[in-house]
Amino acid sequence: MVAEESVRVVRCGGSELNFRRAVFSADSKYIFCVSGDFVKVHSTATEECVHILQGHRNLVTGIQLNPNNHLQLYSCSFDGTIKLWDYIDGILIKTFTVGHKLHALFTLACAEDSVFVIINKEKPDVFQLFSVKLPKSSSRETEAKELYLVLDYINQSPKCVAFGNEGEYVAAVRDFYLSVYFFKKKTTSRFTLSSSKNKKHAKNNFTCVACHPKEDCIATGHKDGKIRLWRNFDDGKKYTYTCLHWHHDMVMDLAFSVTGTSLLSGGRESVLVEWRDATEKKKEFLPRLGATIEHISVSPAGDLFCTSHSDNKIIIIHRNLEASAVIQGLVKDSNIFTGLMIDPRTKALVLNGKPGHLQFYSLQHDKQLYNLDIIQQEYINDDGLIQIELTKAAFDCCGNWLATVEQRQEKETELELQMKLWMYNKKTQGFVLNTKINMPHEDHITALCFCNAEKFENPTLVTASKDGHFKVWILTDDSDIYKKAVGWTCDFVGSYHKYQATNCCFSEDGSLLAVSFEEIVTIWDSETWELKCTFCQRAGNIRHLCFGRLTCSKYLLGATENGILCCWNLLSCALEWSAKLTIRVMEPDPRSENIAAVSQSSAGSDLFVFKPSEPRPLYIQKNISREEVQWGVFVPRDVPESFTSEAYQWLNRSQFYFLTKSQSLLTFSTKSPEEKLTPTSKQLLAEESLPTTPFYFILGKHRQHQDKKINEALESELVQLPLTENIPAISELLHTPAHVLPSASFLCSKFVNSLLLSKETKSGEEILEDVDMEEEKESGDDSDEERDFTEKTQDTNDTDLGEDIIHQLSKSEEKELRKFRKVDYSWITVL
Repeated sequence: MVAEESVRVVRCGGSELNFRRAVFSADSKYIFCVSGDFVKVHSTATEECVHILQGHRNLVTGIQLNPNNHLQLYSCSFDGTIKLWDYIDGILIKTFTVGHKLHALFTLACAEDSVFVIINKEKPDVFQLFSVKLPKSSSRETEAKELYLVLDYINQSPKCVAFGNEGEYVAAVRDFYLSVYFFKKKTTSRFTLSSSKNKKHAKNNFTCVACHPKEDCIATGHKDGKIRLWRNFDDGKKYTYTCLHWHHDMVMDLAFSVTGTSLLSGGRESVLVEWRDATEKKKEFLPRLGATIEHISVSPAGDLFCTSHSDNKIIIIHRNLEASAVIQGLVKDSNIFTGLMIDPRTKALVLNGKPGHLQFYSLQHDKQLYNLDIIQQEYINDDGLIQIELTKAAFDCCGNWLATVEQRQEKETELELQMKLWMYNKKTQGFVLNTKINMPHEDHITALCFCNAEKFENPTLVTASKDGHFKVWILTDDSDIYKKAVGWTCDFVGSYHKYQATNCCFSEDGSLLAVSFEEIVTIWDSETWELKCTFCQRAGNIRHLCFGRLTCSKYLLGATENGILCCWNLLSCALEWSAKLTIRVMEPDPRSENIAAVSQSSAGSDLFVFKPSEPRPLYIQKNISREEVQWGVFVPRDVPESFTSEAYQWLNRSQFYFLTKSQSLLTFSTKSPEEKLTPTSKQLLAEESLPTTPFYFILGKHRQHQDKKINEALESELVQLPLTENIPAISELLHTPAHVLPSASFLCSKFVNSLLLSKETKSGEEILEDVDMEEEKESGDDSDEERDFTEKTQDTNDTDLGEDIIHQLSKSEEKELRKFRKVDYSWITVL
């Protein structure tokens, strides 16, 4: 049973992984990245999330390894605290309260008990770099009040601040200024580039900075795509700089390798450039990374790099510039036209992804499963170019069919419209294009839906458009002499007084189709496509439309743009009730009669859960989000919850997810993100910290166990076949993460030998075969003995007729009985 107060709105995923630079562990086994209010720990080998460090009350803005203990991690947040974590166990060690909004965090090995943070104290646009002394205290929460100003008037982005030459100086850039502070001299040097007023130097703005780890060299990136290498900056008059130029647009980030022998740069070209010895001639490239490079990080061991991209992913790259792993988050598209859908097969969240794609996102593991290329054209990154947009998508109830709509409109009279029907292929485990329809309507398609009733054998699709028509599409036989095939064709076209069709939906049993034409709702028979009745309240155009389910299937709900929610009774063809609510989202629960409606108010977004049969809401949650909620969806639970309170019973069978305007994915939950991790993920760190490795578990323990079993088997005559789940080699092989196992070629012989029986022992079946062979050899002797035995029995019967007859077994009967004695029947005791 779950307590009522434990149900709360939580951020369930979809946070930006590219908000700040990712950080590697000292041994390069793990990578840390900020994700909203949390810090995620991923394995660099398996990409799996092994820990979620939860404790901040606001956005996490910086993470750094503790230079004095490589098993600990610092993090800072807008909540004004710096937290120290043990990332191996996912435990919060200590919290330091600074009291100011922290925008970035830096650590130095030479600065003991101190960290550096970016704070804006006075003006909102003026940021300063401070040194914060972390006091030593036995308590878990302590205040850090000792702040020392290092640099003034800097950029808030951590990409614009860098420490160099083992902490001897710190460099910061902003606009056209480069500031360098020397810790020993306690002096600041400032260098200025030409202003943008000069056309020749129109894009000289600094965008990022990186410092050489062992030399006095500063690399700066600029808006015009140039990289400048500054030297001799300790003398303000004799400083020099050289230029490297390959990027055609602004340089997004720079990073030196651990030894400083190469410089990494990235930008909007989606290409990682490695400048060997910081020269123009020695360049290496890793192209086609998929999206703009936002950040670049280097592991302390120097064997791995990683790039953070604008499509919310992190790519882990080996030292030889080969991508080895991708950690993909929820892609934040500029507009979510398709809304939120659930794939019936994978239970994944489906919505717009990168341009022209649908992304399938696992809500349980908070990672992207795969992308489906819908438009199937190369994306051209040009601000002035009008792109083809994926506007609508819908699944059928079984996940066998997917319908998508894409459009492009350069002028009002030049509309390019295309509808595609995709069929799921079991062999390839993906969707394959089946039918492509050019210009299915003469104007924009406003809605599309499948008939999800089980009684309909052939799938049916309905599309509604601004051209005043709705069309019914059915699946037909499209075979020819060459191959068998199916395709989609238009079966019916309907309209109502030339009004624009805005919404459409089927009833639960598929017998009725509701289509809204501006302010009027029409009901059609799905078998004859006859108009049955109409509803009109004159309360504005219908924005949302849905039927009730289960016991409430006789009701139809409609929300208007003027803030009226109407419920009609389909049996009496009359208005059942209405309420004044400005509905932004209205979603029915597929597992119950409940309907969730999100309304917009001046204070934020409010949630109402109700049944169409009762105008009184079952649950009301005010201010679930301060910003506007744009989309919502119910996701059926695999294991139902056990809420007993009437207010929370609507969460028992399904979970409600909603997406805000800033594309934060939220839900109602009782579990923390750490509790949602799979057992394999939780054990990953613990297993690696044990002194006995999985290699030892498979070979060492198994050998001891096998020797013991062989000795026991030699003592007894009967041997039982071992069950596969009791073999240690199999259980350890299945439960050990793949990236910590030895090579398969090494384990193969050991694994196969573990399944074989010892030569000295025999199973029950082998004993039976041996007995049969003995019978064949002694068959001749048995016949002679049987003759003698029959003669003796005849004599005894003749002489002792008055006494009890004693039946004696023959030789063959005794052998048959011996067989049954040797067979193990101990399994009968289990029954």
